[in-house]
Amino acid sequence: MTSLLLADGPLFGANERGIILFGFEIYYYALCIVAGIILATGLSVLLMKRRNLSSDLVFVGFIFVIPVALICARLFYCITDGMHIKYWFAWSSIREGGLSIIGGLIGGVTTAFLVCRVKKVNFLRAADCVVPTILVAQALGRWGNFFNGEVYGGVVTNPSQMWFPFAVPIAGGSGLSGFSSPNPEWHYAFFFYESVLNLIGFAILFSLAWKWDKKPNGLFLCGYLIWYGLVRTIMEPLRAPKYILSGGGVPWSLVMSILMLVGGIAGAVALLLWNYHKEDSLIGSQKGDPSGITDYQTPYKDEKPYYSKINMKGADYPVKPPEEKPSLWKRLFRKEEEEEDDTPSAADGDTSPSRGRQGEGEEDDTPSAADGTEGFEGDAPSYDDTPSAADGTEGFDGDAPSEGDTPSAADGGTTSRGRQEETEDQK
Repeated sequence: MTSLLLADGPLFGANERGIILFGFEIYYYALCIVAGIILATGLSVLLMKRRNLSSDLVFVGFIFVIPVALICARLFYCITDGMHIKYWFAWSSIREGGLSIIGGLIGGVTTAFLVCRVKKVNFLRAADCVVPTILVAQALGRWGNFFNGEVYGGVVTNPSQMWFPFAVPIAGGSGLSGFSSPNPEWHYAFFFYESVLNLIGFAILFSLAWKWDKKPNGLFLCGYLIWYGLVRTIMEPLRAPKYILSGGGVPWSLVMSILMLVGGIAGAVALLLWNYHKEDSLIGSQKGDPSGITDYQTPYKDEKPYYSKINMKGADYPVKPPEEKPSLWKRLFRKEEEEEDDTPSAADGDTSPSRGRQGEGEEDDTPSAADGTEGFEGDAPSYDDTPSAADGTEGFDGDAPSEGDTPSAADGGTTSRGRQEETEDQK
């Protein structure tokens, strides 16, 4: 094990079971499951864009689907394994593992159906985009079984077959410990077989879903049930007995796998017959539009479709206008610019709020020393209406002279106070 040690244990590090972050050990099994969920989510988004659905539906649905699927995966394992109820959600028991893919499927599909009903989205169309990608998550999840040293087959006795990944060395503890053990016991690597078969099934269903747009919807959901049900039906009896969920003496995983296989076949037949009844054709339509993905569906009322090269129906939509829906960063950046534009600065000559509130033209009506005035009583004369010495006047009574008669100190002009003193002297 490599780690950064503290007084009470490692802070960061890695060992045969997982990695250590801030003193907490995260198993490789959990990392494989999380990586599978993330990859499946990304592929589902891509397939929804391709099949004329809003990709936001994936994130809206997964908020509810993922937690419910994990809980149901745990419940199915505990019930079918015969575990006492007090250990179902005990932290120590959870850390020891125990999840069932079949239970997760039951909970996840049921929750997805309810979300689609609430959002008024065609469940079969959405399932055709999501369910095929689950095979990728399952393929990665099976490598978590490898790191845990579990879900393997019978003992390999032929030395020529004792090589990885056809077989896996088991020496107790984690899956990696068998490689360092001097005398491991080799078993058939069923986790690897199932992982490869899941990837093959994903490649087939994803490729068909990428190119096929004909009615009826739901065939890829049925294809998943058929493929995975068949794989588990074959592999389940060949597992080591201790990895078969058989609470009450019933091999529950095998029973559910057979039901998935039969249900997938029955569902596909029912969809084809129903399409023939409505469209006079098993595939497509003889009466109308043969495509099953013509209408754009979204969980939001105000979302509009736009042209996209990925979307099989993208050519039917207009090009998205630029900057119609700016990003959060752009909206915040623009808001800061507007605030800066509305803020007065010293460079503009504004030194106080009162000056900033003055209307235009007030500064033009204020006398200054540069105009030869020291002060005034009464109404202040405007610059354009003040007589000057060039006109031969020192003061005025009555109407103001015309424009261009402003007195200046250079012309000997006087202020209104000076004109009053001269009038008194003349009297």
